[in-house]
Amino acid sequence: MELQTLYKRVIGLDVHQSQITACALIEEADGTQRIEQRQFGAFKRHRQELAAWAAALKPDEVVMESTGIYWKSPYAALEMVGIQAKVVNARHVKNVPGRKTDVADAHWLAMLARAGLLRASFVPPTALRELRLIARQRQKLVGQLASEKNRLHKILSDGGIRLSVVVSDVFGQSARAMVKAIIVGKAPHEILDLAGRRFKASREELFDAVQGDLSRSHRFVLDELMRHIDEIEARIARFDARLLSELANEQPKLKLLQTMPGIDLIGAAMLLVEIGTDMSLFNSADRLASWVGICPGNNESAGKRKTGKAGKGNNYIRRLLCEFAHAASRTKCVFKLKFQAMKLRRGYKRAIVAVAHKMLRTIYYILRREQPYRDSSADYEAMSVQRNAPRWFKALNKFGYIKPVQDGAPGCGV
Repeated sequence: MELQTLYKRVIGLDVHQSQITACALIEEADGTQRIEQRQFGAFKRHRQELAAWAAALKPDEVVMESTGIYWKSPYAALEMVGIQAKVVNARHVKNVPGRKTDVADAHWLAMLARAGLLRASFVPPTALRELRLIARQRQKLVGQLASEKNRLHKILSDGGIRLSVVVSDVFGQSARAMVKAIIVGKAPHEILDLAGRRFKASREELFDAVQGDLSRSHRFVLDELMRHIDEIEARIARFDARLLSELANEQPKLKLLQTMPGIDLIGAAMLLVEIGTDMSLFNSADRLASWVGICPGNNESAGKRKTGKAGKGNNYIRRLLCEFAHAASRTKCVFKLKFQAMKLRRGYKRAIVAVAHKMLRTIYYILRREQPYRDSSADYEAMSVQRNAPRWFKALNKFGYIKPVQDGAPGCGV
């Protein structure tokens, strides 16, 4: 296949767990072309050899497929010698069937790169890539915490404890103390003394809820679950502290993200390490949404619109955005209006995804323009007057700008 040449010195890398196959297409100054193929191992010394070999060729482009997580260490090795490799989507470089070998794959990558047909995926800077490890492990811990809490609910119900019926959150401060007292086998009146004053349930209802038949096995499992829950919560707190300390220099960006409804400090930090701070790398909000995989798919043939299922993208960002959308749908903002309109037509889940898509597009413009969020459905002038009117009237009265009202007078004047 003959393709127009845009780059004269390119390298294609076919990356696997234990082997890296490289193919270099070099066009010399006299117009002659040569192909150089090498194979390297996957250990550190092999990656250093790969980086040294690539740097010696002085390539215009170096491309590799995003093969699982195996591309990350060769990418970092090339980055250390000043080579910014392109990580491309494997779907975009699918080879012609019939010649499926590692050498052929590397050669095909180099051919496409030489013709300028490959678009690089977004790869954040080194500092943010390292913080991704912290943020993503935190998400895993949050999932483990939810699983353990659900298991503890199930064990309590299995033992006849119905505390969750009369208490909205079993893991609130007072309810958690009651659960721990139940586990150690304290008397009912001692358990009820731990109940919070804000509980809506009566003392009689709480007394009936904590009555059960817990065996020794129940108490053993409940004790282990509660210890594990406390341990996971402590780990999450340490992850939060480390993540926020590493993002101390990005406080302005974090504050901008927190102006949006549904986004708190931790959510803003976890989103920032995933998408970065430089929105010019995505060029448009549409491309960012497509990269995340939160926008509708585009599949049309013979003039017929087929399924609009969203493509694969960044699962961590999608999960964050859906959490933001759930929170924003319960506030007074334009996102709530969109959620309510979509829910009637498309259902709850599709409405959440649609709100998440809209929020991501808004986040793009917030970070691109470095301006706080302003809700189109809110009257900020009226909100400012409502908030500050009592203070204004107090100051005007203090400094004599408001005349006192006399008996029989229609009102006061300024």
